[in-house]
Formats: sequence, structure tokens, C-alpha cells
Amino acid sequence: MKPGIHPPYGPVVFRDRAADYAFLTRSTATSDKTVEWEDGNTYPVIDVEISSASHPFYTETARVLDTAGRVERFERRYGKRGAR
Repeated sequence: MKPGIHPPYGPVVFRDRAADYAFLTRSTATSDKTVEWEDGNTYPVIDVEISSASHPFYTETARVLDTAGRVERFERRYGKRGAR
């Protein structure tokens, strides 16, 4: 690697406030906020809106869209295609 052109790579805590979940990893991202981790050390913390703990795909709480109901409602309102 070329010296002096890469950002510092170090431990960072990513915290999902919605799910009250945090994990420690390494990243080039940084923050002015810090948090004391379980091991007693202080690390920069980055708050994220969604993570694997709160994403519907990973938590298996994804909603199934009622496309058939939407299509039927559209056809009732505007008529079927080709019915001119």
C-alpha cells in the first residue's frame, strides 16, 4: 500500500438505536462521539438507522404487499384494460 493516502483503519462501534443493538468492528469511518465498550475500552461510535437487528429481511417481519387487492381496486375504479 502507498503510505500516506489511506484513511486510518481501526475499531469502531456501530449502534442501532431502534433495536438497541451495537457491535464492534473495524472500519475507516470515524466519529466524534465515543462509547465505553464491554471490554472497558473507549471507541468511536456511529449511530445507524437500520442494521441486521432491525431490518425486516433479517428479522423475518417483512410485510407482504397485497398486489391482487390493489389491482382489483384499480380495475373497479378505472375499468379493465381493453374494455373500451
